[in-house]
Amino acid sequence: MRLLVTRPEPEGAHTAAALRARGHDVMLAPLLQIEGVAFALAHQQLGGVIMTSANAARAVVAHPQRARLTALAAFTVGRHTAEAARAAGFSEIRSADGERNALVALIRAQHSGEAPPLLYLTGEDRAGDLAGDLSAHGIHVLTVVAYRAVKVEHFPAAVVAALAQSELDGVLHFSRRTAQAYLDCAARGKVLDRALRPLHFCLSGQVAEPLAAAGAGAIRTASHPDEAALVDAVGRA
Repeated sequence: MRLLVTRPEPEGAHTAAALRARGHDVMLAPLLQIEGVAFALAHQQLGGVIMTSANAARAVVAHPQRARLTALAAFTVGRHTAEAARAAGFSEIRSADGERNALVALIRAQHSGEAPPLLYLTGEDRAGDLAGDLSAHGIHVLTVVAYRAVKVEHFPAAVVAALAQSELDGVLHFSRRTAQAYLDCAARGKVLDRALRPLHFCLSGQVAEPLAAAGAGAIRTASHPDEAALVDAVGRA
């Protein structure tokens, strides 16, 4: 299949390589650019660090108090974030299975409300209210913005040309924001109608919502919210 991967780097290159290994022709056009945000740490004792994105773990690498952070237990949403946490220097890592509710259940099982607060390193824009879900169960969470994802305003010329000439069979979307950025870039490039025609492979139903609302007729969602499942969905199409 001729595919477009819109995932930010460095994950986008990893996904493109996985697809090429399966024989697909892949274009890579990241539609979000990740920027670190300088953040201060509270002086109080912390009971651990929550990370729902590998970008949060990468933000720790450049932090002046990295050693203090990596000495804490890390609670991660899934394997990919856990790998980034390990690369950042965390040694005690407790990972859920890639889904936010599973992470809440994991933290509830392993962290009591009487323990010091957890530090939640998150992006400037985020889906859901993880801190609120945990607070509802008596677990205190300090939420700190550690990175931001800036939407790209325009497709590369090669992507506009590929869409205009109906040369793409499918597009992979890993977040709701990249799906919306895809639609926005298509509208600016005056190729929105054609951009809706390929198969759209989405990490979850939430990711697919903007595409469905815009009129995309062919949407496939991964059986599990991770890269391997999404790549498998492409293989089944």
